[in-house]
Amino acid sequence: MRKILAMILLPLAVAVLKKYQPLVIAVAGTVGKTSTKNAIAAALGKTKIVRASEKNNNTEIGSAVTVLGASAAGKNVLGWLRVFWQGLVLLAAKDKSYPAILVLEFGEQRPGDLARLAGLFPPRIVVLTAIGATHGEFLGGIKGIEREFETLIKLIPADGAAVLNSDDSAVIALALCAKAKVVKYGLAEGAAVRGIEPHPLIRRDEKRALFVDGMAFKIEFDGNVIPVQIPGALGLPPVFAALAACAVSAALALNPMVAIEGLRDFKASKGRLRVLDGIKFSSLIDDSYNASTGSMIEALRALRSVPLDEGESRIAVLGEMREMGAASEAEHRRVGASVVEFEVDRLVTVGEMARDILRGALEAGFPKERGVHFAAALEAGRFVQGILERGDTVLIKGSRGAHLERITRELMAEPLRAEELLEFGEPTT
Repeated sequence: MRKILAMILLPLAVAVLKKYQPLVIAVAGTVGKTSTKNAIAAALGKTKIVRASEKNNNTEIGSAVTVLGASAAGKNVLGWLRVFWQGLVLLAAKDKSYPAILVLEFGEQRPGDLARLAGLFPPRIVVLTAIGATHGEFLGGIKGIEREFETLIKLIPADGAAVLNSDDSAVIALALCAKAKVVKYGLAEGAAVRGIEPHPLIRRDEKRALFVDGMAFKIEFDGNVIPVQIPGALGLPPVFAALAACAVSAALALNPMVAIEGLRDFKASKGRLRVLDGIKFSSLIDDSYNASTGSMIEALRALRSVPLDEGESRIAVLGEMREMGAASEAEHRRVGASVVEFEVDRLVTVGEMARDILRGALEAGFPKERGVHFAAALEAGRFVQGILERGDTVLIKGSRGAHLERITRELMAEPLRAEELLEFGEPTT
C-alpha cells in the first residue's frame, strides 16, 4: 500500500509545492525534531500562515500529506481517497489560505532518506538539532548518520540558512559544509541565539508535595535579552526547541519580539518531558514517546533538576532503546552510568536490551538493592505503584516500541485523561 500511496501522492504534493511556492523549513536530527518543529510553528505563526506536520510525520508520505493539508489515513482507503481529492482541489483552484510556510520533519532511517526528502520538498532553511546513534543499525553507525546530515546541509540553497545547535560538536562541525549562511543556537557562548539561566519552575503548597510548572530561561539575540516560560515542560530539550525557533526567526530577519510572543503558544508535546500529576501526590516526567542515548541523558538531567525534600526520591523507569545496531550494548551501559551521575535513587528497567542499562548502573556504583528489571511495561508499572511515596518524582522514558506510556497511565492521578495527555500506539506515517 505504501508504494501505491507514494506513486499517487508524491507527484501531487510536488505539483502543489510548485504552484504555491511556500517557504519550506526542514527540521532534522536524531532527537528533538517534533518539539523543535512545534516551537518553530508557534514562533512564526503570529505573522504568517504556518503549517507544521502532524505528530512525527517525517517520511515521504507523511510530508506529502502535510503539503496537501490533510491527515494520514492509516489503512482507511476512503480516507486516502479524500487526501488525493484534497490535492486535486488545490491544483484546480487557487487557495488563498494556503500556508506561506511549511515546517516539515525529515526523518533518517535508511541511507538516502534525507536526500530524497530534500529532493521532493526542497527546504530553504534546515534546522539540525542533534546527531546521535539512533537508527545506526540501518545507517552504518555514527559515521553513516553524520554523512546523511552532511548531505542534507550541502543541499541547502545559497539564499537559505543552516540553523545549527552549537552545543552539539557533531552538528556544528557541519557548518563547514554549508554554502548557505549559518545561524547558531544553544547555551554556549558564541551562539547567535543563546539561552541563559534555564531552570525549572518549582513550587510547593500544603495540599501537594510538589508542583513543576514548566521551564523558565532567557533568550539573548539581536541585542535583546528576553524572559521566556514553557508551561508543563521540564529539562533542556524544550529550551533548545525554543532557541531553534528564534534562530529560524533570525535567519528570516523577522522581529525577535514577534517570535517570542509566538512562543507563548508553545507547550510540551505528549510524551516528551511533559510533567503530569501522579498518584500519592507524586510528579511524573512523561518522556515515553521515544528514546536515544542523548535524550535519555537529558531526561535524567531533567529528573535531577527537581529538588527533593527529606524522604522524597527520584525514580527512573527506563525502557530499551531500539535501532542502535552494534552500538546498542555500549549505549545502554552509558545510560546506566548516567543514572549514577544524575543521582537517581531507584532504577527500574524494562525490556531485554534495557538490562544493559541496569548493568551499566551497577558497574558505575549504583546500589544493587535499588535496581530492578522487568520484561514488560505493565508489571514494571505495578511495581512502581508499590514503592511510590508522597513527593517522589518519576521519570518514564523508553523507545516507542517499549510502550512505557502504559506505565504513565498506571501512575497518573487522573487516568481517565490518559487519551488526552498521553501518546499511545506506534509512530505515524
